[in-house]
Amino acid sequence: MAVNKVPVLKRCRSLGLEPSYLGYDKKSNRELKRANKKVSEYGLQLREKQKAKFIYGVLEKPFHNYYVKADQMKGMTGTNLMTMLESRLDNVVFRMGFARTRKEARQIVDHKFVLVNGKQVNIPSYLVKAGDVIEIKEKNKGLQRMKDIVEVTGGRLVPDWLDVDAEKLQGTVKELPSREQIDVPVDEMLIVELYSK
Repeated sequence: MAVNKVPVLKRCRSLGLEPSYLGYDKKSNRELKRANKKVSEYGLQLREKQKAKFIYGVLEKPFHNYYVKADQMKGMTGTNLMTMLESRLDNVVFRMGFARTRKEARQIVDHKFVLVNGKQVNIPSYLVKAGDVIEIKEKNKGLQRMKDIVEVTGGRLVPDWLDVDAEKLQGTVKELPSREQIDVPVDEMLIVELYSK
């Protein structure tokens, strides 16, 4: 599997992203060198796509597949794309506070810690639906790692579209998120423009 080995803060800096969107509370003190360079329209579109891919940890091919699927659905393509990315299982685990970062959420799903509606799912890109119940496996709930995670993520705001019981390490997807409920700083219209050329 392809892995991006660029340091997270460096990547955040180049994309103009706050590390907090990825669950990191570190800050980068360095300044961007090319602050006054004029960026072309294509450059802006590309940067938005890279931002979305980086935040959700999706590679180019699956990301393009999401776009194609979003384009075929009813409604706005950009909004559909963001809703699909947001309803990935690894992202939902992160949003529920069962992981400190999306990368860690992906690993937790990979390591078979997660049940969806009582069934084990170890596919990070699994798309959850409204009404799905997501929980950490019973035998993993007592692990020190999970206790540490809950301690760190305890103060994090859970989005309105999720209902979480942090004590039981369990949550429900009340509804799929609308664009207003997704707090990711990505202009999806630029991504749509880039792909529809």
